[in-house]
Amino acid sequence: MTKTITVKGVGSVSARPDYITLALSLSAKDKDYEKAMADAARRIELLEAAAESAGFEKGALKTTNFNVHTEYENIRDVKGNFQRAFAGYVCFYQFKLAFDFDAKRLSETLPAIFASGANPELDIAFTVKDPVKVNEALLSSATANALEKAELLCRASGTKLGELLSIDYTWGKQNLVSPTRYEMEDCVQPLMASSKCRMPELEPDDITVSDTVTFVWTIA
Repeated sequence: MTKTITVKGVGSVSARPDYITLALSLSAKDKDYEKAMADAARRIELLEAAAESAGFEKGALKTTNFNVHTEYENIRDVKGNFQRAFAGYVCFYQFKLAFDFDAKRLSETLPAIFASGANPELDIAFTVKDPVKVNEALLSSATANALEKAELLCRASGTKLGELLSIDYTWGKQNLVSPTRYEMEDCVQPLMASSKCRMPELEPDDITVSDTVTFVWTIA
């Protein structure tokens, strides 16, 4: 019977954020479908113009999601009973505006967006431009960790590490986003839009991720 050793390698890497992603979403609602679509289109044009005024090329604002749906609300009739009534068509868009990490450029882009009149919801993420490179480093770290453990166990038990029989790994998407959160209340946005309040330049925290890989070797 072949003797084996099974070891789980744990890899961990840290990466400095070098990319900023702005996720912007907006919605328009009206009981008239054409009016809802027209309002959304108008606000999108304002958002695109704001991006260009901040130095981005035309087309830099990318659509990541779009949907149109109907909304209903419950209203009370004269008898006190609730009835389901049509509230309107909702046109919903999500966009992405991404660029190399530059705190100064971020501080110039946000006021342009807030001053545009598009009134989008905004989320800022500090991430990495090349996630493949980070994932490769992560798997290399897990492999080295497993091999180190296996060799240590073999030395301690007076055996020798033999042939690698199998590697068990579940591929998944790593969350390569810095834990640093950049948030502001709605009341602050008009101040930033008028340049009365400038955001400080910041250095986001490193991105740290870990993963595991299971290896099986023969031992002799």
